[in-house]
Amino acid sequence: MSVFCDVQQAAPVAVFKLTQDFSNDEFPNKVNLGVGAYRTNEGKPWVLPVVKKVEKLIVHDDRLNHEYLPILGLPEFRSCSSKIVLGDDSPAIREDRVGGVQCLGGTGALKIGAEFLRRFYNGNNNTKTPVYVSAPTWENHNALFNSAGFEDVRPYKYWDAEKRGLDLSGFLRDLESAPSLSYMLVPIIPLERTPHRSNGSKYALFIQRKLFVFFDSAYQGFASGNLDKDAWAVRYFVSMGIEMFCAQSFSKNFGLYNERVGNLTIVARDADNLKRVLSQMEKIVRTTWSNPPSQGARIVAVTLNSPELFSEWKDNVKTMADRVLLMRAQLKAKLQSLGTPGTWDHITDQIGMFSFTGLNSKQVEYMVKEKHIYLMASGRINMCGLTSKNIDYVAESIYEAVTKVQ
Repeated sequence: MSVFCDVQQAAPVAVFKLTQDFSNDEFPNKVNLGVGAYRTNEGKPWVLPVVKKVEKLIVHDDRLNHEYLPILGLPEFRSCSSKIVLGDDSPAIREDRVGGVQCLGGTGALKIGAEFLRRFYNGNNNTKTPVYVSAPTWENHNALFNSAGFEDVRPYKYWDAEKRGLDLSGFLRDLESAPSLSYMLVPIIPLERTPHRSNGSKYALFIQRKLFVFFDSAYQGFASGNLDKDAWAVRYFVSMGIEMFCAQSFSKNFGLYNERVGNLTIVARDADNLKRVLSQMEKIVRTTWSNPPSQGARIVAVTLNSPELFSEWKDNVKTMADRVLLMRAQLKAKLQSLGTPGTWDHITDQIGMFSFTGLNSKQVEYMVKEKHIYLMASGRINMCGLTSKNIDYVAESIYEAVTKVQ
């Protein structure tokens, strides 16, 4: 008898199963709107021109070898990663209370951050400290904190299905009722183009409730095409003197999906606190992956530390963001021209790579089974999956789903 005979079959990871189902589908007009990756108008992956250029530079750099990186990662990568999210003129950087941990993508940054918080935050009751994640959220958010040992992972209001937009009043109510010292995992890109500064006074609730803020920055540059604008929320919290974590991913904005390039930016109260935190982060990394890989980190570091390459990269990011904005505008226009019931302003009001369509589970099922258009059960779609060739078919299919399925 096998020692593994009692192991149960795990449910497949939803987004990867969706991609596999799409691959197995032989329907000629099938569309994949689930994958979280940028695609060109031809539906192909895009290697950023600046990345190609930097890869050639690295290949011909005779100084490089395959020795281990430091446990916390490539120093120049860690520093430039933190600068890009906090800003070169960040008071926290000037005061030497910002540090970074090179991680295996944004997922690795969330994992290392969660492990640290379980061990060192809020004394011996840390596993029972509530962790709040947005509703809906990326499925891995819940799983990461659960696997780190947290027993109380709760949703906070974020998406208003009826209005098809940000539920700001519900979000603020959940903030006010959250127990002190709770964790709050905040997506860096809100659902709407809300004037963030007008809500600044409301964010003071984080201070009043003594909530620990953990930002997840997976798409900086994708929302508006402007890196600084997309990082406003993080920088505002730093300006209020709040200690925080920020998980960063360079999978999307550098197109380095399989390189697993991420960083955990830590903003501490002072340099001494930072030093002690990083010393413990080093222990956690040592028992997790020991040392991070170098290729992707070098690509990011070389690019961000060269004014010429940095400028070129920003142009590349804007190219991707502009295509997303174009697809949003065209999809909304086509749905409206078809007379699709309901409002579709949320398609252009929302920002970033993904959009919550407002389709319910039955309508999603219709889209998948009848129209061969693959999207998440929540109704979320990747705008990059839309192209000039398939957008009419997608719009007509959404019209059918809304009018035929309730």
